[in-house]
Amino acid sequence: MLFEEFKKFILRGNVVDMATGVIIGAAFSKIVSSFTADILMPPLGLLLGKVDFSNLYINLSSVDYDSIAAAKEAGAPVIAYGVFLNTCLDFLIVATAIFILIKQVNRLLPKAPPPATPRTCPYCKETVADDAVKCPHCASDIEGK
Repeated sequence: MLFEEFKKFILRGNVVDMATGVIIGAAFSKIVSSFTADILMPPLGLLLGKVDFSNLYINLSSVDYDSIAAAKEAGAPVIAYGVFLNTCLDFLIVATAIFILIKQVNRLLPKAPPPATPRTCPYCKETVADDAVKCPHCASDIEGK
């Protein structure tokens, strides 16, 4: 019985759509991470004085290390703010791409009809139900729509 409920839940359209979106999103995230680390950041680092963002860190130990990899290999405590900057840039690129995608999809979807104008009592000007024949506010008889 529990298995049947789970099966029904999994096979609902929105769950399958969500799972597909998560899988595609993970793949897209890897592409964006590679784009940021391998294509975008090297020229940006070159423009900023040959800076390798992925190697920027704050060493919290008293021993000096040549790179973040050497510090991590030695087990030294570090704050890897360069990797954090790359991750933030990854997020901004993914968020921008998703924003543009959602904006385009919403443009293609049919527009929702405007909300109906509420019916008002001709005497007291209060809102009344569409099928009302008597105003609940002033007790006046109301003609049909």
